[in-house]
Amino acid sequence: MPDVACVNGRFMPLAEATVSVEDRGFQFGDGVYEVIRTYQGRPFELEGHLARLERSAQALNIPQPYSRSKWTQYVLEGIKRAGYPEAKIYLQITRGAAPRDHAFPANATTTVVITIREFHALSPELQNFGVSAIVIDDLRWERCDIKSVNLLANVLARQQAKLAGVFETILVKDGQVTEGAVSNVMAVLAGAVITAPEGPHILSGITRGVVLELARKDGIPVQERPIPQSDLFRVDELFLTGTTVEVIGVVKVNDKAIGTGRPGPITHRLASLFRRTTV
Repeated sequence: MPDVACVNGRFMPLAEATVSVEDRGFQFGDGVYEVIRTYQGRPFELEGHLARLERSAQALNIPQPYSRSKWTQYVLEGIKRAGYPEAKIYLQITRGAAPRDHAFPANATTTVVITIREFHALSPELQNFGVSAIVIDDLRWERCDIKSVNLLANVLARQQAKLAGVFETILVKDGQVTEGAVSNVMAVLAGAVITAPEGPHILSGITRGVVLELARKDGIPVQERPIPQSDLFRVDELFLTGTTVEVIGVVKVNDKAIGTGRPGPITHRLASLFRRTTV
């Protein structure tokens, strides 16, 4: 089964896909993207991802190349061509290829790349026993709500996690937890789920939105407010949400235990409720 790419509407093996060295996504990180996973071969929350892709492109004044129905057509065709039991799909739009200049080119045509690769879910052991994290300063720009391909700060944060032998890096700006390098961060304190509010300092994840709605429907109080870094070690539970991580408990931060040192009951409850939405 091959990894598949679709470049400007043309499908091909991923290994054969190319774009111009003059593409502004390569030169400047001038582009936006989404990542979607499948469950039982079906793309999860596709409409939500496409809506966010549109918002990100609009925020950067990048023309939207396709309608949602056209995006859906390409995504479903790519999944079919790849034939994987479960797949991870990336959608990427850049401003296109043009002679290098910081200002927007007058006549560039957007570059659109879709890739479909096999997806391997996290092991059940991680879900059951939780993961560790470290905390670092959030060095990203002031428009984290745009899902830009310019991810260097996230790359450096993930590398720090790798070097520390932990699962994720939790980012802190001005003493407040923003999110993880590749996830949203949620805490549980006195029975309530607390997470940073939507705004320019976080990328509000599609899974984040699903989990918060599940919590509200289940009668779990939700507070969208800043989490002070100083509160990290007095919360009862801490967990991450994201397309590839789903809902996973954080049991240790900077080598200090969180709560009981095991994923807590609300984390397990929300993970179970989330899994039910995927079948």
